Amino acid sequence: MEVDQRMIGELEAMGFSKALATKALSSSENSSIEDAINWLIDHEDDAATSETSMVLENINIEASRPVQISEQVKLRAQELRDQPRKKRAEQEKKLDREREKERIRAGKELLEAKRMGEESERKRFLAQRKADKEEERRAREKIRQKLQQDKLERRGMLGLPREVPEPVNAEMPHNTNNPQPVDPAALPEKRASARERMRECLRSLKRQNKDDNAEAMRAFQTLLIYVKNVFKNPDEGKFRKIRISNPVFQDRVGKFNEGTIFLELCGFERVEGGNYLFLPRERVDRGVLKSAAAELHNALTNPFFGLFSV
Repeated sequence: MEVDQRMIGELEAMGFSKALATKALSSSENSSIEDAINWLIDHEDDAATSETSMVLENINIEASRPVQISEQVKLRAQELRDQPRKKRAEQEKKLDREREKERIRAGKELLEAKRMGEESERKRFLAQRKADKEEERRAREKIRQKLQQDKLERRGMLGLPREVPEPVNAEMPHNTNNPQPVDPAALPEKRASARERMRECLRSLKRQNKDDNAEAMRAFQTLLIYVKNVFKNPDEGKFRKIRISNPVFQDRVGKFNEGTIFLELCGFERVEGGNYLFLPRERVDRGVLKSAAAELHNALTNPFFGLFSV
């Protein structure tokens, strides 16, 4: 087997004889310096053998003698042996650095995603808060308009002008010689006081049942039935007479003092020892009944009825 002269020269430079270097390269199949040195380390007590004659070159080999390997060669051989381990260690360190970089990058991406999520949630919260405030503002405006409308309607029911009249200019002369005629329709109705008492009865009944609105609503509905029956059938005596002890009447109206007072304001009066409420035919006033029906309708349909005063 022909050996590499360059590797022989490197082994000679390390202190090996040419014959020993040739044998080591031949035995390690001429693969590398490292393999040759490993072979020398493993066979340092062996003597040169006749295998050297197999080398295809003219080499004069001196008489065989025991192989002597110096400490320097051993250190060099150990270094060569350590090189793969060191290389693997460097590769591991490099991989560790790459993994650390990847971990840091992934952490940054996670933090950025979290920050963007929090920012998106904050914007969504602010948008929802703005929408809630706008909805609340619209609801307050709607309530304000409803209260204003209710106030104007109450003024109209009392016979008052819907708008507050402007003050009369003091500089304008007063014509005392020819006073202007007053339109009777513009004056408050005589029954305005009775109508206000009706309204106050219903308000008081509503306030007594503020925790159970259904009770007040049922009383208003029953009173409205009584009023409508008399208004539509004034000649029917059965609609103009109510037995106070009637269980239905007591359950819906009679248990509230304001309910009985409301009927009395409509023209009913107690008869037969106070056991009945009776409305004589001659006392049926359709105008009063119409006002009573209007007040009951307002109490049933106005959600703010009884909560505010005029």
